Amino acid sequence: MGRSVDAVLFDIDETLIDLQAAMGSTLQAVGADDLTHFTAADWEAYTSLFAADPQGHYDAYLSGRLGFADQRVLRLQHARERAGLAPLDSDAARAWNEAYEAALPRYFRAFDDVVPLLDALEARGIAYGAVSNNVHDYQRAKLDAAGLQRIKVLVGIDTVGAAKPEPAIFHEGVRLLGSERERTAYVGDNLTVDGVGAADAGLLGVWLDRTDNPSPVRGDGAAAPSGVHTIGSLGELLELV
Repeated sequence: MGRSVDAVLFDIDETLIDLQAAMGSTLQAVGADDLTHFTAADWEAYTSLFAADPQGHYDAYLSGRLGFADQRVLRLQHARERAGLAPLDSDAARAWNEAYEAALPRYFRAFDDVVPLLDALEARGIAYGAVSNNVHDYQRAKLDAAGLQRIKVLVGIDTVGAAKPEPAIFHEGVRLLGSERERTAYVGDNLTVDGVGAADAGLLGVWLDRTDNPSPVRGDGAAAPSGVHTIGSLGELLELV
């Protein structure tokens, strides 16, 4: 790799925590009566569309054009439309969102390769933390629910008033770890926002393109540009640090 790394920052959703699986379980748990006919394949397509958010509603939330609950409901309405279902009215959508928000934390789980990697980083004396495109307290609760209380350093979009791929949010993570940009790796599942964004901010950008569980935001035919490393699992990160 040609340079030493003494700190690692991680994305959270689809990097440390299997959010798509949690979404799928929650969608089924709070599914309306008109979804009882869904087959396993129907649920997979429905969940994948909801998670991928091809209409960019989550980006609209990040830019301040939508509220958090609003973006979630719009993603649901799009998934319902594509499944041939009628949209929920405002009261039903509000009730659905409340039920979804209450159920989702029960399904947060860390990927199997997370704890072994954190153990290995600690054994090597490499500091670690997380930088996420969501607000700090929401992601703090998510990490804790998934058993990742050991991740103490966490930067959210409300911490510095910036979202990835803006450099400021990466730089705050580096500062909190007491590292230097050029000696800090950033690992995430979104090639553009995480891998390229971190590299542009002066960190070592690492794209996690999970071999057995591709990210819903991966994109077809994606390939990392020069200067961004690609790994198929978190265990492969040890070869870089």
